[in-house]
Amino acid sequence: MPRVGVLALQGDVREHERALHSLGVDVARVRTPAQLDAVDALVMPGGESTAIAHLLVSAQLRPAIAARLDEGMPVLGTCAGLILVSREVLDGRVDQWSFEALDVSVRRNGYGRQLASFETTLRVRDVGNVHGVFIRAPKIEKVADDVEVLAKHDHGDGEHAVLVRQGRVWGCAFHPELTDDTRVHRLFVDAI
Repeated sequence: MPRVGVLALQGDVREHERALHSLGVDVARVRTPAQLDAVDALVMPGGESTAIAHLLVSAQLRPAIAARLDEGMPVLGTCAGLILVSREVLDGRVDQWSFEALDVSVRRNGYGRQLASFETTLRVRDVGNVHGVFIRAPKIEKVADDVEVLAKHDHGDGEHAVLVRQGRVWGCAFHPELTDDTRVHRLFVDAI
């Protein structure tokens, strides 16, 4: 079983740990480059993308994660984590940066602010129906041809991908860690 790190700078750290532990995965919190070196894969949780980006720089994790991504480390980015791995961030701050590891364009808060948060049923390929929790979620606006779309959602403005994968990098616009259903985490772990 692989050792999966959860980026533990800000956001839904405990919730991802709980989901991974329930699958029997060896889980470690990642706050330093040395801790990153000790894991086989990484979950980048939801939270506030600009705050996490700032903390990645101050913890000296930005170059370490970039190097591991270049080496092919599997990563699952959920909500803010999706923003951090995306090729293009729309409506970002002037100083907004990302790892550009997943060839998608995302719009920060694309489904609306906090009051517009919602829950819905999503059909995930090879899994079935899962409960999707969207909290100030990014909206995937554009997907490159080689990005695999595993789930979509129509929020009244046409279908948008909400769970994608490109090689070993996964992006999820919703929060699978906020439900008791661990099948999205299982998909990621099984692909490591």
